[in-house]
Amino acid sequence: MLAPRRIILAVLAVIFFLSSANYSWRQLSHRLKRTSSLSDRRARLWKPLHFLLEQRAPDGAQPILQGSVGLPRFNAISEVARENHIANGDEIRLPLQAAHDGFVQDIRDLNVDRAYIPGTVGIVSSAGGSYLPTFIVSLHLLRQTGSDLPVELFMKDLSEYEPHVCEVILPPLGVKCVVLSEILAGQDDAKPIEGFQLKSFAMLFSSFETFLWLDADCAPLHDPTPILSSEPFISTGLVTWPDFWANTAAPVYFDISRQPAPPSTARQATEAGALLLSKEAHFLTLLLAVYYNYHGPDYYYPLLGQGAPGAGDKDTFLHAATALNTTFYSVSEAVVDLGNVTPWNPSTAVNAGYIQADPIEDYNLTSHGKWRIQDPAVSTPPRALFIHAGAPEFNPGKSLLSDKLRGFDGKHTRLWTHPPEAMERIGYDAERRFWEETLEVTCSMESVFESWKSKTGLCDDVRVHWTAVFEDPEKEAPKITDGGSSWMSSLSHRRSPGV
Repeated sequence: MLAPRRIILAVLAVIFFLSSANYSWRQLSHRLKRTSSLSDRRARLWKPLHFLLEQRAPDGAQPILQGSVGLPRFNAISEVARENHIANGDEIRLPLQAAHDGFVQDIRDLNVDRAYIPGTVGIVSSAGGSYLPTFIVSLHLLRQTGSDLPVELFMKDLSEYEPHVCEVILPPLGVKCVVLSEILAGQDDAKPIEGFQLKSFAMLFSSFETFLWLDADCAPLHDPTPILSSEPFISTGLVTWPDFWANTAAPVYFDISRQPAPPSTARQATEAGALLLSKEAHFLTLLLAVYYNYHGPDYYYPLLGQGAPGAGDKDTFLHAATALNTTFYSVSEAVVDLGNVTPWNPSTAVNAGYIQADPIEDYNLTSHGKWRIQDPAVSTPPRALFIHAGAPEFNPGKSLLSDKLRGFDGKHTRLWTHPPEAMERIGYDAERRFWEETLEVTCSMESVFESWKSKTGLCDDVRVHWTAVFEDPEKEAPKITDGGSSWMSSLSHRRSPGV
């Protein structure tokens, strides 16, 4: 009686093994097919898109920038006339309008595969060369928030691809490197995609349907995952954050794109260090933004920026959305400088970055008619969700330990202590966390990055600053002086949340 049982059990075991193996193979085949089809879809998208980008290229003279808009701070209350610094607006209006009209009509008629995997959510960024260490510090900070969102890191070409970083260090951290030039191969007459142009192309060819874009030096203070499944994003599919400056597009741009020029009080310029986008909802917006960036350096950057600070890709996304009459949400809460005080003016911060608001909290205010940009007294401000830490970047290979980290006495000091509003909205000792991760990355990867190969003593330099500022018992975290805050209480006895 035992022998037949053994035979039956053995047969069942074989059947189970074959079924499992077959299931595993089907799963593997599905993943391989999906990857292959994504590569094919990217190629099938790029070929006709490149044709349209060239066929509908702006024809004739380039915009001639005469002077500059300077530093026009945004004012939500007092409207001012839109400045014009394009000297040849009459000459370029009709040729650029015809090209723009043609491209918009073409993409509306375009029947092409979309180069993303439906239902996927993630983070997209770009970094190469000296920006790669900065990205990895920001990545560590992202993971410290508890976020496990997958990340795709775009590099313009193989000159920026570092095999050890992309194949050994980043995969366990949930990051895949993508080389843009390999996607765009095969079109010999295509313009080089670099600098500001890279962002829109990385967004378009990312595998994610829904994503958060983060610049390499823009790091979240809290897990950003909820903003991808909450208002205002779910109803609009596009969320942007403000810059300090007014919208600076030239009047002739609005003629070219056939849209009314918004009043100066309508919204700020965009600070595109962070951006939320659904490709299902805003595929055409992204295609038009790619058009603006492909022809950006010669045509659309001067038209949209007119010499304003940071002129480049930053305003192409919202202008594309408004040109196509699509919905979006522009965070209303003002961006706030972050830094430390100057010896010559203790009420002014030396800029060392800036904070951006949580869009969920901002939306909860504006949807109830509370526009703090018009009257800050209507409510307490939303919490800070991102720090764009680019002045300096947290990268000791790029002059991180600058004069901004020296106090009145010449000794090491904190980078972020001012203004009190910003410190309150951050809510914990974020600077300590930033330096903690910078120290970890620097001392564990000092010999890894190509941009650090010619540098020595980086770990020692960062450790000296860390010890002087964060391990000296006489040094204290910055205090809030409004008498009602307890956010910094007991920091000397605990570490930052998630660290």
